[in-house]
Amino acid sequence: MVGGVMFLWTIGALAQDYPAGVIDKTVAVVGNEMISISQIEGELQYMKMNGMMSDRNMRCTVLENMLDSKLFLMQARVDSLTVNNDMVNASLNDRINSMRRALGGDEEVEKYFGKPMYKLRQEWKEAFEDQSLTQQMQQTIASGIPELTPYDLKQYVNSKDSADLPIIPIKYQLSQICIYPDREAAALAVKDKLLSIRERIIGGEKFTTLARIYSEDPGSAVKGGELGMAPRSMFWPAFSDAAMSLKPGVISQIVETPDGFHIIEVIKKEGDMFNARHILLKPAYTSEDRDKAFHTLDSLRTELATQSVTFKMAAQFYSQDPTTRTNGGQMADPNTGSSYFEIDQLKPQDYAAIKDLKEGEISAPFESLDNEGRGHTVYKIIKVDRIIPAHTASLENDYSEILDQVRNEKAMEAIDKFIEEKIKTTYIIVDPIFKGCEFTRSGWNELMAKNK
Repeated sequence: MVGGVMFLWTIGALAQDYPAGVIDKTVAVVGNEMISISQIEGELQYMKMNGMMSDRNMRCTVLENMLDSKLFLMQARVDSLTVNNDMVNASLNDRINSMRRALGGDEEVEKYFGKPMYKLRQEWKEAFEDQSLTQQMQQTIASGIPELTPYDLKQYVNSKDSADLPIIPIKYQLSQICIYPDREAAALAVKDKLLSIRERIIGGEKFTTLARIYSEDPGSAVKGGELGMAPRSMFWPAFSDAAMSLKPGVISQIVETPDGFHIIEVIKKEGDMFNARHILLKPAYTSEDRDKAFHTLDSLRTELATQSVTFKMAAQFYSQDPTTRTNGGQMADPNTGSSYFEIDQLKPQDYAAIKDLKEGEISAPFESLDNEGRGHTVYKIIKVDRIIPAHTASLENDYSEILDQVRNEKAMEAIDKFIEEKIKTTYIIVDPIFKGCEFTRSGWNELMAKNK
């Protein structure tokens, strides 16, 4: 039995939420590291809040993950690894902000977890510090695998059935020519409309009523424009700066963000959090904008078909997209920098336009979105420069993908070996309350069998 207090709960009792007021209890010891009921239940509460089911099996899974982590943590302390404070602070802020956003502020967070905010902050900080050390230890173990050579990869490929090799999805290399609608005219029109709505509110009409009628933010419009208590970091800087500068009940001037144009009314402020109402209007473009752009793009497409001009030259001269124009229209993934796109990396509108095209063919003009903010309207044509069909990875064509897979497998093998060896050589006690658990790792099951 772990600890000095008699522990009489059953697994059935553990299947309930951690009872308020019950004395906390250590249920596992790994070397000098301990795991308590409250740590397991706190993690379950967090998982439950994120939509995951909480049951006996989940408790077993959480315990096993914690046991694994304690082995790494113990070795990290032996090796004198240091905490990455930047990672800890970023993770802590993300956790706190997500809790505030989901539950509606500090008071609701405290009520949900049954603890004051300072205590939760302290516990989460300690957990993220342990996580930092654990991750560093795993990286240290993974980095210890021998450098892989082309011969190693060849042996790996020869030893595998083709079904076990990575499947490389279809990839596209694309170029585009983009034309934007008249943004300035559309912005002026939407600002005039928003000013009129603002004057009506100041004149006595209800903000909530007008938000339901006019706001183009579907999530908040049905709530009369109300956003709910949330940290300022959740919003575009211009929006949160304007909201935090307002007194409750005062209607802001027009605020522009990448989403469009807003007027804002603050309901409540609390530290770096606020609850506000807003009305969002987005610039609307006319059929004339679309027709004009399509006419230009159609004319270019005709010239390109007759080869009187190259796509690269046409893009450099006509395209209004600054990120691709200088490259002759060649598109690149903004996240990876790669000029090759998998299907799920393309905007739905873009993929719909090119999915039936062959190499060298150019799409008809279509309406899509750019990469600014959450996407602004743009009209474009796309040329399919190259298509790499889906295929089983080969050393000749997909060396890096196979290298990544082998590295990952070797790293996981090294980590698994570390855990199994440490289970055998470390002082470990797990409370019999978990004797019914079936762990995924054989070492933990064998240890539990010995403790029966």
